[in-house]
Amino acid sequence: MEQRRFSGKGHWYHETQSNHSQTDVLPLVPEAANVDDRFLLDLALPEEIIAACSGWLAPARTLCHLLFPLDTPVNRLHTLSAYDRLSTALTVAQACGVQRLCNHYAALLAPLPGPDSSRESNRRLAQITQYARQLASSPDVIDDKAQHQLDEVGLTTYDIVLINQIIGFIGFQARVVAVFQALLGHPVRWLPGHPIQPHTLPGIINTWTPVLPVVELRYASAHQLEALSRWQAVPALQALTPVLCHEPKLLDQAGEILLSLDDGDDVALPTLFAAMDLLRRSPDRFSAAQFTPLAEAGLPSARAIKLLTRSAFYGWLDRLRLALGKQE
Repeated sequence: MEQRRFSGKGHWYHETQSNHSQTDVLPLVPEAANVDDRFLLDLALPEEIIAACSGWLAPARTLCHLLFPLDTPVNRLHTLSAYDRLSTALTVAQACGVQRLCNHYAALLAPLPGPDSSRESNRRLAQITQYARQLASSPDVIDDKAQHQLDEVGLTTYDIVLINQIIGFIGFQARVVAVFQALLGHPVRWLPGHPIQPHTLPGIINTWTPVLPVVELRYASAHQLEALSRWQAVPALQALTPVLCHEPKLLDQAGEILLSLDDGDDVALPTLFAAMDLLRRSPDRFSAAQFTPLAEAGLPSARAIKLLTRSAFYGWLDRLRLALGKQE
């Protein structure tokens, strides 16, 4: 995998090319791979904020290890390698424009051997990269054709569920990091880069049906049956659960995040809507300029973070609905 620094660009441009020579492959910030907190990327936050967010931070941190394990064996049903996963994560981080995330996933990806240089491997990686970029930055263009293209390059049902969870999760992580950096007064995009197009999602979907096969009860594992029973009882996950339970460990952690964020502790504040809208569309532009007015309006920082994080999580769910089903 080749990463190049281009003149006039302040970020790493990720190319879907394999390069077996590792001597000249260095990430922009090598130390960005070495963090104690793989979700917040070692942001120095006040203890009271960490404590207030602990309910959803714990499963988010667990998902980092489940989605990007140090050892990623592949088999006939699970074909996504560590390279595939981290390449997808970097693509989404770049689409969101949050520099801290780009540095981290570029640093993790750089030492890994890329796929072989065959036409089939290049086409597969190019298709995964295109799909990830579209779902992250232009989700309204995702349609049946996009799903068929993933199937055509050999992704299994398990792979498609996993790749969509990675895309949704990294988008969620990018927005959370943007919120916390805004709280601390840090810029999100430290260096100038290419313009990011506004993120758009179609309107509310009322009737939704999956396009991927659901887990068949007669073949389901005990964990899948348990996850199916538990998460179908949660309204926001009810329709998605039969598909997401192909990967029940991921579903469990996503569900725990939802339960922590969606506990009825809501507040209506007009000033918050502009902040939510910008965070949803362009997390790279979210800054203290959006966060400070919330505090000035009397909203405690912990409450503001929770509401913004909830909005980011529902953006994740919206992308899963677009990617895994269709409106009728």
